Amino acid sequence: MVSRESVLSRPPVPSGHIPDSRAISREWRHASKGAHQDEYKHMPASPFTIGAVHFTSFTMPDRLLLRLAFDGGLTWLRQGDGSRAVSSMLGAPPASVLAGAAQIVVLVPGEDVLLTQTRLTARNRVQLMQALPFAIEDQLLAPVEELHFAASFAADERIGVAVVARTRMRQWLDHLATAGVRPDVLMPDTLALPSAPERATMLVEADRISTRLAPWSAFVCSPAELPGWLARIASSGALPALEVHDFRAAPPLALPIAAAKYLDRQHDPLAFLAASLGAPALNLLDGEFATRHRRARGQRRWRVAAALAATVALLAVADLGSEVLRLSRLSARIDALEQDAVREAFPDIDAAQLARLSPQQLMRGRLDRLAGSVESSGLLRVLTQIGPVLGTTTRIQMRGMEYRNGTLEIALRAPDVAALDSVRERMAMVPGLKAEVTAANSGADGVDGRIRIVGADSSGGSP
Repeated sequence: MVSRESVLSRPPVPSGHIPDSRAISREWRHASKGAHQDEYKHMPASPFTIGAVHFTSFTMPDRLLLRLAFDGGLTWLRQGDGSRAVSSMLGAPPASVLAGAAQIVVLVPGEDVLLTQTRLTARNRVQLMQALPFAIEDQLLAPVEELHFAASFAADERIGVAVVARTRMRQWLDHLATAGVRPDVLMPDTLALPSAPERATMLVEADRISTRLAPWSAFVCSPAELPGWLARIASSGALPALEVHDFRAAPPLALPIAAAKYLDRQHDPLAFLAASLGAPALNLLDGEFATRHRRARGQRRWRVAAALAATVALLAVADLGSEVLRLSRLSARIDALEQDAVREAFPDIDAAQLARLSPQQLMRGRLDRLAGSVESSGLLRVLTQIGPVLGTTTRIQMRGMEYRNGTLEIALRAPDVAALDSVRERMAMVPGLKAEVTAANSGADGVDGRIRIVGADSSGGSP
């Protein structure tokens, strides 16, 4: 049988590769067709004790647990909230069981899934998944494009990784769909084995042995290959204390190393895995293989959210419309009050004038005629007179101006004092104006000066 582990170097035992079904010997595949069926005839129909360990009740979500064998055979059991792990059954679950399960978890053959661990840092999960294949590329024998990667992220930047061939994923999902199974979680059965510090767990079946060395290190092999595997791992110093759960109706295995605990003649491997399986450590149904019915549930949630958002938007529009109507009515009342105020102040204004001009325009016009406008009689007149003087040269820049009591003072920047005085002389030549330089300060960029201009009519007020 093809086997796998992620902590040893490749020679002489191959590791870190994703096997094709052709790599599995015909003899093993032939033997596996009937081996499990013989074992399941002896399954108990009640809660069980394995050696000295009694599996008591534990809290978990209502779920349906299935195990997919290499030859396509299925076993299943149902676990309810707070219930004991019950015995498993052969074949595909009935449709009523599938429909009633809150979660469907399928355990797939661990020999087809590489487990390993790495460390990566990235800004978000998308970038991590993009970088992940290249971080472990040296452990892979198949091209990255042909493989599917799933990951479990920890807070300390450690990432548990599962790698499987895309073709194998499609074969599993197609086979499960044929049986009417649409899983929520797909994970290797090696991840369902108990994991404890300094303790390795071995699951022995008739033609298959699964061993979990660490949370993200496991291998699967045949009984004949086991001594070589254990000797190789032990020589590297990576083999912790071994706890063996033997589900064969046969004498214990002759192991090359002593086991810390050996529990033989056990029953129901799936029930054993169910008892130790808490929240799934990883889900292979990620990315392109995320199940459609889970997406549909998400789409339904988005539709509900969209409907709520649309309702809120409609309420907001309705509220805005009512506010616009209220403000429109208020504006009409204000216009009417303004017109009444203008009629009261100027009784000679008729309806034709009110229709042609706004109350503000009518009021401004009357006030200008009554009191005169400082801007029109004083400042604007002076600016009109000095505008041609300033506009005939590009060497002078106006920096500011101040108009008070009929006197205009402008701030200019000139290249030198002579240019500033030339502007003063030209302004003084304008009929009705008097101009004098009140300040001239030389700087690096020229001369900053001020010119005071007084018109012939300086009776205007401050603007």
